[in-house]
Amino acid sequence: MKGFSFIFYILFIICCALAVPFFTFSAGFAKEEPIQIAADKMTAVENSQIVVFSGNVDATQGNVRIRADTMKIHYNDDSKKSGGKTSQQVKKIICSGNVEITSDEWLGTADTMNYFSKKNLIQLMGNARAFQGQNRIQGERIDYYLDTGKSEVFGAKTETAGTSKKGESSGRVNMTILEK
Repeated sequence: MKGFSFIFYILFIICCALAVPFFTFSAGFAKEEPIQIAADKMTAVENSQIVVFSGNVDATQGNVRIRADTMKIHYNDDSKKSGGKTSQQVKKIICSGNVEITSDEWLGTADTMNYFSKKNLIQLMGNARAFQGQNRIQGERIDYYLDTGKSEVFGAKTETAGTSKKGESSGRVNMTILEK
């Protein structure tokens, strides 16, 4: 019976963990919609405060979808009790490898995605790109603050001016806007 309760506990944590970032991503999202996570493997160690999904990770809730090679969910060490049930708060979520986030007409891609609950911040890092329709912005890192709607795009740092090789990034932010 202990094994069954541990599995239920982990699944409960995962559902709570993903509800916050998915809910804040899309204004049209309904809280009641289920969270679906599919992956080749899930690893959870009872006292580590980390759950890792690996291999073709595909997480959806409503119209928001996150795909990556790996999704690692970190929890705060302190547990909160509510109505006799223990719940943990998500500290951060790190997705790596072929990260793709979609919501309606919006698409974000990067090598890595970080979500920090304390700052309510999503970071797309490493060849970060965001598309809405045919409009596009690209940089080394895109920061999006969920509570304020503020976004910042950063170019890659270059070593010395004029030393980049052919085909390498210029280190600058690039944006394409197509007017209708």
